[in-house]
Amino acid sequence: MRRRPGRARPGQARRRFTRALPLTPAVVLILLFLAGPIAYCVYIAFTDLQLTGQAHASFVGFDNFRRAFQDSEFLNAVWLTLVFTVLSSLVGQNTLGLALAALMKRASKPVRTLTGGVVVTAWVLPEVVAGFLLYAFFRREGTLDAILEWLHLPRQNWLFTLPILAVSFANVWRGTAFSMLVYSAALDEIPAEITEAAEVDGAGGWRRMWHITLPMIRRSIATNLMLNTLQTLSVFGLIWVMTRGGPGNKSQTLPLFMYEQAFQNSMIGYGTAVALLLLLVGSLFSVVYLRLLRTEV
Repeated sequence: MRRRPGRARPGQARRRFTRALPLTPAVVLILLFLAGPIAYCVYIAFTDLQLTGQAHASFVGFDNFRRAFQDSEFLNAVWLTLVFTVLSSLVGQNTLGLALAALMKRASKPVRTLTGGVVVTAWVLPEVVAGFLLYAFFRREGTLDAILEWLHLPRQNWLFTLPILAVSFANVWRGTAFSMLVYSAALDEIPAEITEAAEVDGAGGWRRMWHITLPMIRRSIATNLMLNTLQTLSVFGLIWVMTRGGPGNKSQTLPLFMYEQAFQNSMIGYGTAVALLLLLVGSLFSVVYLRLLRTEV
């Protein structure tokens, strides 16, 4: 009898099962510690669960999400999160990391070692430690004010007058090393013959950067932007140590707003709904960057 097409033979089925068997523990762990908590959080987001003063939670549907989009503090947190992400990740870390990588490629070995050590040291510091260092730098009568006074320039309380810019600078200072390392590896992959040919043809540094370097490291740029954006969207400890979202809510990004609603105001359901919206924002950024990655250079 002829076997129907598309049906696997018993031996093939056993081989497939044997090959998949070693992956079973990993799949179980992912379902237990990743998919399980995410599914439970999705359920909580549709309830009125509170941290205290409540015996049972009730299903409220999309009330938490409607409440979020009608909450001026939530909309302010969304705006500040976008400002913080654009300034510190898309512009700051990405641009400065590329500039440092390009400069270090032409610098001497002692300069590369010193610069790389300084930049990477800021990256490996714990987020809370980095927050305290930058707080001491920006606070009133801190290091920055001392420098301005020495230069006979006006001083101010940076964490009060420009808090979102201060925390954005802090995130750039701490996270630029990752972009620098990514772009250093990408620049090393560019064939020297192409750059030398462009120099022979009379192309200057900016033209080589725009027409040769950037197109050839396009995929590295998209990957770096995706990873940096997702990391920046979740920054909590750095801002909490420096400003706690203040003064008022002038530096309160979505992670801080979520924490305030869930653990300070005891509204776990509402805070979890905000967390899911933050996850949605990160997913939208990821979709854009993944589409860029699919595009052939």
